Amino acid sequence: MQLVFDFPIAPRYSFDNFVVCNGNRTAFEFARRLTDPVVGESVLYLYGPPGSGKSHLLMAAGERLAGGAAVSAVSCGTLSGDDPCGGDSLVEALHDAPVLLIDDMDLLPDVRRRREELWHLFNEFYQSGRRIVVTGAVPPRELISVDDHLISRLLWGLVARMDVSDDDSRRLILKKLADDRQIILPDEVIAYLLIHTRRDLHSLMAAFDALVRHSLATGRKISVRLARAGLAGDGVPPFR
Repeated sequence: MQLVFDFPIAPRYSFDNFVVCNGNRTAFEFARRLTDPVVGESVLYLYGPPGSGKSHLLMAAGERLAGGAAVSAVSCGTLSGDDPCGGDSLVEALHDAPVLLIDDMDLLPDVRRRREELWHLFNEFYQSGRRIVVTGAVPPRELISVDDHLISRLLWGLVARMDVSDDDSRRLILKKLADDRQIILPDEVIAYLLIHTRRDLHSLMAAFDALVRHSLATGRKISVRLARAGLAGDGVPPFR
């Protein structure tokens, strides 16, 4: 009988627990390069679709640069156009941070005040020699709400695309999800998921979660037979 622990496991983001594959290897090496005190690089921009690991590398680089201390990132998707962030401006909230971490730059509101704040922060960190890590869904030149001078600064730094759309990457990520939850996920079950679920990462993760729930509910170990029965009954589309 396989033992399955029904609790969420949320490991801290680090380079050690990042799943390196062909689609993100350059991004991973750039992130490590940025955190090397001997190297003169100061800006890193990572882009790719949701679920490709951008936020993981953002936080991993941030914590390494902060000496292992917990760090915070600003998600542009949570910024309003008019109201200050947490009652203060972004500049006031972040000017003492050891590293500037900006997530989801493509979701920045098209508001002059926010653009000016980011430009001021970028210059303050850059001129003080502190590192800057930014992520987005698109390349720098396609950031429609970002001023051209900031886009140019991003292009001066390290830029890497992240893509986990190949089966080898998906297989590694599913293995990592299972390892984090202390679950045995046989290779044949992974192969079944790759064939019989939609190929995007979000659908694969939903199928994996549904399979784990079904295993817990029935008290049975994870197998192809259980996957065949469990996915169809949990609302997860069983076929592409």
